[in-house]
Amino acid sequence: MSETLLDVKQMCCPLPVLRANRVLRGMQPGERLRVLATDRASVADFKAYCRETGHALLASSEQDGVFSFVIRCREARPDDTGP
Repeated sequence: MSETLLDVKQMCCPLPVLRANRVLRGMQPGERLRVLATDRASVADFKAYCRETGHALLASSEQDGVFSFVIRCREARPDDTGP
């Protein structure tokens, strides 16, 4: 399955989550977004963001100071007004 890549390295909280939110709003349900970040706070931020929004945090890892998050876009809700 293909992924959209979002590189937010060198950006500080809350920008990584805000940028990811903007991209996810334009994605179809089930599509995947891979986010690359260097801000340590992004680990807790993306967990909380996915928990609160209904997107699925499928994987997270860290290598050489770069955090990688794979997020699956949630199914549309009846009250969604679109992007």
